[in-house]
Order: sequence, then C-alpha cells, then structure tokens
Amino acid sequence: MTQIIIFNQSMRTKGFTLVELMVVVAIVSLLSSIVSVSLSTARSKGRDAQRITEIRQLQGALELYYLQYGHYPLSLNCNANTPNNLWCNSVESLHYSGVWVRDSGVKGILVPQFITHEPIDPSQTTSVNWPPVGGRTYFYFSDGYGGSGQWYMIVYGLENPNNALESSDGVIAPNGTYFHYGNGINGIITVGRSTR
Repeated sequence: MTQIIIFNQSMRTKGFTLVELMVVVAIVSLLSSIVSVSLSTARSKGRDAQRITEIRQLQGALELYYLQYGHYPLSLNCNANTPNNLWCNSVESLHYSGVWVRDSGVKGILVPQFITHEPIDPSQTTSVNWPPVGGRTYFYFSDGYGGSGQWYMIVYGLENPNNALESSDGVIAPNGTYFHYGNGINGIITVGRSTR
C-alpha cells in the first residue's frame, strides 16, 4: 500500500491538475477579451478621427466653392429619400461614382477642382442611417430657411459620443432657425456655415 501512495504522489508532481488547467485557460481568456475590447475602442476612435478630418476637408472645399460661385451648392434636387429630397447623403455616392454633394441636381461639382474626393463614412453601408447615431452616413443641407445657398449644414455621427464637438456644434440658418441634431450623448455632430 505504501508503494501505491508513493507512486500517486510522484505522478502528481509531474503534471497539472484539471483545476490548474482551468484556471490558466480562464486567465488567458480574460486577458484576450481585455485586449480585444481595447483594440475595438482604439479602432472606433480612429474612425471618428477620420470622420472629423474628412468633414473639415469637405467644409474647406465648400468654402472654396462659395468663393468661386457666391453660394454653397444647393442641396435641393439631390433626390435623396432620407431624411427627405432636400438633403444630400453619402450613400448616394454608391450610385454616382463616389460623389454625393450636388448643386441643384448637378453632381461632381466639388471633385476635382475643390477636393480630391468627397468623403464617405468609414463604416458606411448601402442603407442610409438617419439620424446618424454611430456614423455610417454623412448628410448635407443648404436649402431654404431664408437664404438658399448662403448657409449649409453637415450632419454626421461619431461612434464614441463623448466628444467635445458635441457641446460646441450647431448651425443657425438665415431666418434664425437653430439646427442641432445631437443631444449631448448620442454622438451626432451638426456643423456648417451659419448666416453670412
């Protein structure tokens, strides 16, 4: 009987128990999930940075267009269904060779003279996302409210709603109407040029 006990003790020191293996697997799983979440957050912040940069470039192109023609591109006749036909949206670019900002229905007005390409949301799909919570679609509007073509707004969404832009955005139309589609927590940004 003594030999059996000694034999079992020597076997225990040469390997791992099932409990020890389960603890190691649990630790590895926990660490990999933490790394995965961190990587996912970093990627979404990268896409948000891309959105902000591209919209600022589009705003620069719109200002150059205004200097040349005396008005911003008129969003009327974009024939978008969402939010309505007075808006242009970036999903239209899928049907029009990568362009979606138009002037009274004329497409391709900004490219290549004012910008190399019109921005497309990095997470864009084939369906319009209105309101753009979490991104996926950019929207442009410049019609009515007392001054067609003398003001504009771009509405887009961020994946990470805690962004300083959300507390400082908003556009005032020529008739005094204030547009601000974000509510401070949903990540929707409204930027543009208010009354000149």
